[in-house]
Amino acid sequence: MSVFQTGAFLVTLAALGTYVNARLFRLPSTIGLMLFALLLSAAALALRALGLLDLTGASLLVRDLDFSQILLHGMLCFLLFAGALHIDLSELHKYRWIVAVLATGGVVIATAATGTIVWYLAQNCGFDFPYIYALIFGALIAPTDPVAVLAILNQTGMPKNLRIKIGCESLFNDGVGVVVFLALLGIAGGPAHAAALPNFGALAALLLWQGLGSVVLGLTLGWITFGLLRSIDDYKVEALLTLALAAGGYSLAEIAHVSAPIAIVVAGLVIGNHGRALGMSRRSRAHLDMFWELLDEILNAVLFMLMGLEMLVVTPTHSHMLLGLVAVAAMLAGRYISVVIPVYLLHFRYRFERGTVILLTWGGLRGGISLALALSLPESPEKNLILDMTYVVVVFSVLFQGTTFRQLVNIIVRNRPAPDGSTQPPGI
Repeated sequence: MSVFQTGAFLVTLAALGTYVNARLFRLPSTIGLMLFALLLSAAALALRALGLLDLTGASLLVRDLDFSQILLHGMLCFLLFAGALHIDLSELHKYRWIVAVLATGGVVIATAATGTIVWYLAQNCGFDFPYIYALIFGALIAPTDPVAVLAILNQTGMPKNLRIKIGCESLFNDGVGVVVFLALLGIAGGPAHAAALPNFGALAALLLWQGLGSVVLGLTLGWITFGLLRSIDDYKVEALLTLALAAGGYSLAEIAHVSAPIAIVVAGLVIGNHGRALGMSRRSRAHLDMFWELLDEILNAVLFMLMGLEMLVVTPTHSHMLLGLVAVAAMLAGRYISVVIPVYLLHFRYRFERGTVILLTWGGLRGGISLALALSLPESPEKNLILDMTYVVVVFSVLFQGTTFRQLVNIIVRNRPAPDGSTQPPGI
């Protein structure tokens, strides 16, 4: 199939899935689409098992799509920019230290905790799983997926301050997660790779460059684009400028070896706050919002359809399924530890609402980014195991955590103390 035919096939499936979800499932769009794709894949696999369907062509198509390349070096720049456009910078400033600690220290803690737990449980279940690869799994599963998280948060009645903390953490923690992932992958590569790995001081400098360098680049590109937006009043040109900022800025960040996701989030924050408020007319602002909301919906639809279709090439064995369930428990435990420690350390200075730890833990969905990192692993005996575990975790996270998160929010919000100081039933 040509590139156009492949794209047409995916968009057609996404449109069909969106329609089926709207008429039958009536779930949040991302969850409904992934469920539709999973059911479609499962039905196709069942027909293949009965000898009624040949999936060779479909499997080759999904495998040749290179999901890792499509997401990490394609869709992600637009999805992150669209998410950052609607973050209130004044609110983010209020919680900047909470978000910073969760997005940096929280990722490191989650990597160590999840990796150690999954390694320990794997050993007790009879699996030979090297500790360094358990840590690699912990690193790729530690960052929460901003695409999945923001899609769910926008459809809940969560208090605004909690929504900002969870959403902003998801937008910023990918850069740290990727650096930790690559560092651990270098160690796992053997002595030659480990020798090329920077020492602790150099690694700290790399993290600093990835963090500050990406922020400076994002601010610079955002302010340059803001100046261009302020000089015109044509929504078509303004939409094209923001599109160029997302795609061109992401590519430039990759060339400069800084965190491209963080750079685009920062640029999106500049445009979403100063650009929309001071650089556009009301008409242009409305058209720009409509453009990015539509682009976000289309890309989300295609992305979650792809995640479901990956079932055609990622088919865990029974033993890998068992370890996948172990990984789910390890992921949740690691996430809880990575949240409760920063919250405990910060509660002396900041006030946290009842249920913060539970909501941050359960609302930290894993999605396409974890799957893309797993697919990007070099070939090794451990790759298939890590990929299968990651797929089980992602499916559980999106389908189970995603579908129950709204109910959990309603329970906690309903059980919060009343504004008049009277006590309602205790929350979580």
